[in-house]
Amino acid sequence: MRIIPIASGKGGVGKSLVAANLAVALAQTGQRVVLADLDLGASNLHLVLGFRSPAKGIGTFLHNTKSDFTQIIAKTDVRGLRFIPGDQEMPGMANLKSFQRNALVRRLLTLESDTDILILDLGAGTHQSILDFFLLSGQGIVVSSPAVTATLNAYVFLKNTVFRLMYTVFTKGTEAHNYLEQARKDSSGNQHLYIPQMLKEIAAVDPESHKKFVDAVSHFHPRLIMNMIEDPKDADVSMKIRRSCEEYLDIKVEHLGIMYRDGIQDTALSSRLPVVLYKPQSIISQAIYRIADKIVESQEENFTLTSEAIDESFQEASLEAEIDFENKMEYVEELLHTGALTQGDLLETVKSQQLEISKLKKENNFLKHKLTQKLN
Repeated sequence: MRIIPIASGKGGVGKSLVAANLAVALAQTGQRVVLADLDLGASNLHLVLGFRSPAKGIGTFLHNTKSDFTQIIAKTDVRGLRFIPGDQEMPGMANLKSFQRNALVRRLLTLESDTDILILDLGAGTHQSILDFFLLSGQGIVVSSPAVTATLNAYVFLKNTVFRLMYTVFTKGTEAHNYLEQARKDSSGNQHLYIPQMLKEIAAVDPESHKKFVDAVSHFHPRLIMNMIEDPKDADVSMKIRRSCEEYLDIKVEHLGIMYRDGIQDTALSSRLPVVLYKPQSIISQAIYRIADKIVESQEENFTLTSEAIDESFQEASLEAEIDFENKMEYVEELLHTGALTQGDLLETVKSQQLEISKLKKENNFLKHKLTQKLN
């Protein structure tokens, strides 16, 4: 059973959209898929999936971890896809106790006998529970958007994941664990810790623990999806995440693909259908299908991700951005000619994009101001 956790550094980047539609697309290839909503306290995956309001969910199980877990696994209208709802009444993931988290992990792993792919839609943020669920697989997906805060938070999420992996490998009582604790106390937070340098120092004081971590991180190959792009140039933002991860975290990130912002998703949501079912030929649906194909065709987790493969994945994503943009423009032109899209609609779209651009500029200026303050 392949486990695919889907996370994001912040909310509002379309993480649940990716999780739900990717689950449908993978089930359509003949895979036996289970989609689990682990965004507890903010569970809305059933809305994206077009599923009726669930009577029971993961929250039900967590209130009684000895209950029958199979009772919360629901069938869907999509052949081969089952769904585990979350619980809107449940407090956030931050309130999960360790025994609850461990019990949930054990039950999820028992699905292996009749499941090919388990997709976990995780909550936004970097709480320990979210990081632990993300580390259940070496090929978790991080969803981001071109916005400055989104890319920054995607990097911070991966950085916290690496630190969580370090704490998992460096057991208490080892020199490596002591070093990590001291480094944390000496800094004002993980933001100022330079991992490659830390690992060199850890190798000197505790070579055995260092070797264990090198082995563990060699199986950690997170993947990136850049969502909500407006222009082919937006796809280039993903290179910033890649460079930061390689330089400051010493990890390689693979690019799974890009997805354009598409108003058809809102229409599909109001129709209570995943967009790949509502309009499978749309630009956003085709992007989902491409990503699903890459997942199906990719190897299992125990492999070495080469620099050449990384380069190829980012080059392919840039090419997809160009092709999808051309198709998007052709589609808009076709709508104008047929009268389905009026000039008024087009002007309204341009206005909304201008407002979005203005918002992003303000956001960017604010971050520049904060960086200048820090530098001073």
